[in-house]
Amino acid sequence: MKEIKTAVISRAVTELVRQANFSLRPDVLSLLLKAYSRENNRRAKKIIKAIIDNAAFALKNNLAICQDTGLPIVFVEIGQDVKIIGDLKAAINQGVVQGYKKYSLRNSIVGDPLLRGTPKFSPCIIHFDIVKGAKLKIILLPKGFGCENKSQLKMFKPTATIEEIKEFIVDAVKSAGCDACPPYLIGVGIGGTADYASLMAKQALLIKMQKNSKLEEGLLKQINKLKLGPMGLGGKTTALAVKVKKYPTHIAGLPVSVNINCHALRSAEVVL
Repeated sequence: MKEIKTAVISRAVTELVRQANFSLRPDVLSLLLKAYSRENNRRAKKIIKAIIDNAAFALKNNLAICQDTGLPIVFVEIGQDVKIIGDLKAAINQGVVQGYKKYSLRNSIVGDPLLRGTPKFSPCIIHFDIVKGAKLKIILLPKGFGCENKSQLKMFKPTATIEEIKEFIVDAVKSAGCDACPPYLIGVGIGGTADYASLMAKQALLIKMQKNSKLEEGLLKQINKLKLGPMGLGGKTTALAVKVKKYPTHIAGLPVSVNINCHALRSAEVVL
């Protein structure tokens, strides 16, 4: 049995806050560079270069890639042979608060969704999963709300065709328009229940954005035919990638969820 103290976890989460907000993921940066090289729309090319330059400047100067440093979503994989010494949930929230304060990031969380109130740094949203082994894996995804607001869920009939599902996904991007800062990275969850499909759509954003299935490639081509382009000003690149996660579902249903992320897809992980 491996023991991990919550003080170690808090420090690790504080470091993840820095990494996720200051450093664009390498796979996303690679896609941006490829989009820049193949873009022939002068205005779109200029915008993609500005996005790439912004990421480089943020990394060099320890600044946030985007002023919206999001609502931190934390995914925790706990090995069955790990014993946490202390309150794990409190330690994660403490690490988030320390990180956001230490690195002068925006406090964007209101305590009551209806009454609102003064924004604070916590609580974040935490998803736990029990896995085999003696390790603790923590992934931090700061989710900006310009793009989170464009999330969509549809409960299809089980007789729905793949083409109908693809049409819904493409229309979700079309309805987002330029409001969520394209070029987009799009997570899709298919199956499970309404809540689980939405969770999978967000988890799909954590998958490395390089190898794509036939379904993902087809969706990407259809979405880029919209020609919204970077920041909605036209061009070849409306989306950089589409990632799909699937799970078994009930015979009477077919949930499909779409989670859109702006070009600043930020996440970082640590294994303890």
